[in-house]
Amino acid sequence: MEAPLPRAFFERSAPQVARDILGKTLALDGVSGRIVETEAYLSEGDLAAHSARGVTPRTRVIFGPPGHAYVYFIYGMYDCLNIVCEPEGVAGCVLIRALEPLTGLDRMRKRRPAARRDEDLANGPGKLTRALGIKITHNGSDLTRGPITVHSPEAAKGFQIATSTRIGITQSADLPLRFFIKDNPCVSRR
Repeated sequence: MEAPLPRAFFERSAPQVARDILGKTLALDGVSGRIVETEAYLSEGDLAAHSARGVTPRTRVIFGPPGHAYVYFIYGMYDCLNIVCEPEGVAGCVLIRALEPLTGLDRMRKRRPAARRDEDLANGPGKLTRALGIKITHNGSDLTRGPITVHSPEAAKGFQIATSTRIGITQSADLPLRFFIKDNPCVSRR
């Protein structure tokens, strides 16, 4: 696998990173998937962003250096992975919403026994973290060094990017900040 993406990749606006990270490989401990769906959360004017209320113990990592993991626990059962973007001091992140499984499928299946098909192993933000073994303890991890890393694919596949509003939010719900690989069977269901 290629070296992890450099910090400069993440030191851009969240919408740019959210689009450009599609097709890249997310990996942890021999388990990996192709990123097929993302959502951008903005530094300003985005009431759905966790950072909208400013720096708190929970959101401190979002205001830190780009290229770090912001992992949070939601609904009392799911860990979700965001990637910190923007220059240090400016909040912005990208939620990784879905993956196309690539390696470590046996481990993914053990972690996600309810998944009927391989396409269902990581087709949602809580499903993909469980499938890869990403936990709240990974919050703050440096994605340019590991253990969670993002890589360019060994062989790039062509695809079209589709855009829509984000899923499951009520504030700033009209912003077209969800990006996904058109017609990919591993994209989450609305």
